[in-house]
Amino acid sequence: MDAAAAYMQYGYVPAPHCIFKDTYKLKPGHFLELDLQDRSIREKQYWNVYDAYNKPNLKISLPDAITETEKLLTSAFQYRMVSDVPVGVFLSGGYDSSCVTALLQANNTEKIKTFTIGVPDAGLNEAPFAKEIAKHLGTDHTEYYCTQKEAIEIVPQLPYFYDEPFADSSAIPTSLVSKIAREKVTVALSADAGDEIFAGYNRYDYMLKYGKKLQMIPGFMRKGATALMNAIPADSIPVLNKTYLFHSRYEKLKSLLKDPSEKGFFKAMSRHLDEKSIGNLFKQKVSDLPTAFDSTELNGENHSILTYMMAIDYQTYLVDDILQKVDRATMSVSLEGREPFLDQRVIEWAAQLPMEYKYNKGNKRFIIKEIVHKYIPKEIMDRPKMGFGIPIANWLQNDLKIFVDRYFDEAFIKKQDIFNNDEMQRIKGLFYNGKKESAEKIWFLLMFQMWYDKWMNNN
Repeated sequence: MDAAAAYMQYGYVPAPHCIFKDTYKLKPGHFLELDLQDRSIREKQYWNVYDAYNKPNLKISLPDAITETEKLLTSAFQYRMVSDVPVGVFLSGGYDSSCVTALLQANNTEKIKTFTIGVPDAGLNEAPFAKEIAKHLGTDHTEYYCTQKEAIEIVPQLPYFYDEPFADSSAIPTSLVSKIAREKVTVALSADAGDEIFAGYNRYDYMLKYGKKLQMIPGFMRKGATALMNAIPADSIPVLNKTYLFHSRYEKLKSLLKDPSEKGFFKAMSRHLDEKSIGNLFKQKVSDLPTAFDSTELNGENHSILTYMMAIDYQTYLVDDILQKVDRATMSVSLEGREPFLDQRVIEWAAQLPMEYKYNKGNKRFIIKEIVHKYIPKEIMDRPKMGFGIPIANWLQNDLKIFVDRYFDEAFIKKQDIFNNDEMQRIKGLFYNGKKESAEKIWFLLMFQMWYDKWMNNN
C-alpha cells in the first residue's frame, strides 16, 4: 500500500520499492552479490553520481568548455552507433535530440535515419519543427502522424508492457514512434538525460525565478491565494487554460503556496498529490517510503538548489520515469533503445562545469544550445520547451470515458478495497463538472486501476 501511495504521488513507484509485496528493485549504480554458501545477498554500489557532483568546479573558459563538451558528446553518440543492424535516432525537434542528430550527421557520410511522431493535438505537436531540422541537417527522415484512434488504442496495452502502474502519458507517443522506427531499424537512439545533466527542465527555472519571491509572501496571503485558486477552476482562466500542462501546473502552484521552502518547492514540483490528498484517497493509513529524494550526499560547499535538483532528478525521475518509459516502449516492439547521454563520462564532466555554462541568466541548457547552434540556425530552434504531450483531459472526457466509468465504478472500488469510494467519486465528479486540473488525478487512478485489473484480477 505504501508503494501504491508513492505511485499516486510520483506517477511511478520509486526505486528500490516495487508495487509487489516483498519485491524490490536494484538501485541505480548498484549490483547484487549472492553468496551461494551462506545464501546471503549483498547490495554493492559501483558508481555514484554524487562522486562527480562533489568534486570542485573546473576552471575552464566557456569556448574551451564548448569544444571539450562537443568532443565528448560526439564520442558518446558515435559509440552508440556501433551495430551490425540498422540504427536510427528519435528526433523530437527539441535541443537534446537535435544535438544527437546534428553531431552524428556531421560525423557520418551516410544519411542518419531519424523518426518523429505527430500527435493529434496541433497545440502540442513538435513534428513540423523536427521535419525542418531533419531537412536542414540532411537526414533520412520518417514522419508519421498518428490518428487519435491509434493513440487511444495503446492505452489498454500499457499495463501489460509496464508491469507496474505507470502514469507518464508520453508513454503513448513513445510507443508509437518506436513502432514506426521498428519498421526500418532495429536500434534507436533516444536523447534522454540531457535535461537532468544540462539543466533543461522548466521547474529549474521556476525554482530560481520564483522560489525566493514565494518565500517572501506572508503566510496569511499565501493561504488566501490558495483558497481563491480552489474556488476558480484552471479551465476558466482565459488564454492560460489553452497552454501546455497549465492545469497540472495550477495544482502545483497551490502546493508551492503551502510550503515555498527549497525542499518544499522541489517536493511540490516532483509530486502530484500532497500527504493530505493521499490520506483522503486511501482507505488504510499509508506511510512515506524512503527514496533517493531524501539523499543528503551532496557536499555543503558545492550545494546550490539547482545542483541539488539536478542530482536528485538524475537518480529518481530519470531512472524511474523517463528510462522506464523508453525501455518498455521500445522493447514492446522489439526495438533496442540506446541512451547516448547516459554515457557516464558525460555526467562526470558536466557535473564539474560551472553552473553558468548550463544555466545562464535564465537560459537553460546553455552549453548544449551553443553546440547545436553551430549546426542548426538559432531561429529554427528558438521556441518554448514543449515536451511529448498529448491531450489527456479531452480523451478522458470522450473516448476514454468508458474506462473511467468502469474503473471508478463503486462495486469495483469496494471489491478492490484500496481506495475511499467517496473520494474517488468526488474527484471524478469535479473532473466531469469542468475542473480539468483533476485530469491528472483521473489519469493516475485510471492507470492504477487498469494495471490492477490486468495483474491482480488477471484480466
